[in-house]
Amino acid sequence: MNPSLTNLNTQSNGGALMNTIRPLQKQSIRILLLLTPALLLLTAGCTKSFLDIKPKGELIAQSVNDYDNLLNNGTLVNVPASAGPAMAQIPMGDETVSVDPYFTNTDLRTQRLFRWDDVVYDPGQDALEMTDLMPQLYTYNKIANEVLDAPDGTLPQKQALKAEALANRAWTYLLLANYYGKPYNPATAATDLCFPIITEADVTATKFDRATVKACYDFMVSDLTAAIPALPKETSSRARMCRSAAEGLLGKVYLFMGRYSDALSQFNTALADLPVNMPVAFSDLNQTMAVGGSLGYNPFITPLTLLAGVTGWTNTENLFCRQFLNYWTTLQNDILLSPAAASLYQPSDQRLKFYGPFAFGGGSFIMPGALRRVGPGTVQFGLMLPDVYLMRAECEARSGDLANANADLTTLRTNRMAPADATVNINDQDSLIRFVINERTREFAIQGYRWFDMRRLSVDPLFSNTVYTHQFMSAAGTITTYTLKPERLTMRFAQKIIDQNPGMQNNP
Repeated sequence: MNPSLTNLNTQSNGGALMNTIRPLQKQSIRILLLLTPALLLLTAGCTKSFLDIKPKGELIAQSVNDYDNLLNNGTLVNVPASAGPAMAQIPMGDETVSVDPYFTNTDLRTQRLFRWDDVVYDPGQDALEMTDLMPQLYTYNKIANEVLDAPDGTLPQKQALKAEALANRAWTYLLLANYYGKPYNPATAATDLCFPIITEADVTATKFDRATVKACYDFMVSDLTAAIPALPKETSSRARMCRSAAEGLLGKVYLFMGRYSDALSQFNTALADLPVNMPVAFSDLNQTMAVGGSLGYNPFITPLTLLAGVTGWTNTENLFCRQFLNYWTTLQNDILLSPAAASLYQPSDQRLKFYGPFAFGGGSFIMPGALRRVGPGTVQFGLMLPDVYLMRAECEARSGDLANANADLTTLRTNRMAPADATVNINDQDSLIRFVINERTREFAIQGYRWFDMRRLSVDPLFSNTVYTHQFMSAAGTITTYTLKPERLTMRFAQKIIDQNPGMQNNP
């Protein structure tokens, strides 16, 4: 791990975090307070006293350095491995299939997510989609609300830390809105329910009302537009929010709102503002995925283990590092790339080397053409350069700038496959938009990005008639097809949260 990051080990408390949404901040702070000095893995240059605890149980940060160290917390970067593959978006993407004997032997949560069931969690269970995000939200609120009152440091230093907290809060809300709020539809966003807007680090708060989708997205836009002017162009690591990352994130928020012109402007600015103290550039898979290349590809090893030595903060394609362990690219065989998605790749596409036809532990799959993703072991889901390029290409295509959209696609693909196959020259607008969406699947399959694309495209006239399905093949070779219904474009809150917050309305 990057030695500049403070690694606060919260894994031991696991699912105990989210007993209720009512004492949301109380539960979040409780996780941090349970940390003993022996559990704080602090590196040289990081003080051990910035989590000084008052007897009544408050997290104390006083100096500018204290608040800065709060943002160096490793738990802000990583979803704990003890939670397993906590991010629901991977099995819900329609690029996936599942087969026996693996599917019926996997955990019930994964089965329910894959089937797009109404109920994912049993009564009394905590929602893994919230257990890591809520303490992070508490930290960002605390910094945003308090750092300007720190007795030391310069005003620009304190403003930059507040800006970073606001931008990170917006990133957190983009995830929460895409779990629990409907896709942004301008006609209904003002009444569609989303997630409660929480702006205080207050352990005594007892009431949480769901905000509307419009209010949540306006909240993200407000945080990011306030943050960007004060954010530094250069940062100490990819785990810290730089100005370019915040500009790209604002573009992503606008994209999810269908504000393509505004999004395009932000993507252009973000790419013009890339930091120079750390390289942000494409990795040429034609070189790194070659036999003997730096990513260690070996066609004689099955299953493959790729990117074992590449972390989020050393990945040059990472503009803003947030990651979670992806068991579906390491140890598990129950979520696979569908034959239809696999057919999107050209033979020279180096990204195909991230997949193999064999199960972890040996053996082939009963469904012909199904592939297991075999690397990397973590999902980078903060903000990546390929994501920015693809989002910009989509916005260019939607605005009628087909030439630049083709150019951006070609730039990405030149780093992914043989030059003869990389060039894109599509002159029909709708066809080019569809090509971008397919390219996103090729780039991010089994990484969770597809689920968020499915949601936002569900209100796009070009894609609104798409029927999303999953296929499961039993040991006998029987195929069962599951069809996503519109209601399940949003997750329901865990029943535990609803029970402990009378009057809080759940999603249908």
